[in-house]
Amino acid sequence: MVIIEVSLLSAFIMTSRSRMLLENRTIVKKIEVKVNVVYIYLEKLNDESQTFILQLEQVIQVKNLKPASIKIYDYYQPEERALAEYSAVCS
Repeated sequence: MVIIEVSLLSAFIMTSRSRMLLENRTIVKKIEVKVNVVYIYLEKLNDESQTFILQLEQVIQVKNLKPASIKIYDYYQPEERALAEYSAVCS
């Protein structure tokens, strides 16, 4: 099992439409939304490229918005991971 852990930008939430679109993908087994993190559980990955789009909605205006992180790792071997950062389009 593979987990994509998306830390949300400050004052942002994932839209319900985004969740619905993710849940409709056969590769996605489960989605957990916590206060500031979204966990996307995948059964497995292969050599095929995958793109996941999360639509976020800003609920509070924040100045000096800092980037947030995305981690992807194997549930059974969490030391094997990849990390990336992302920023708001408007920043």
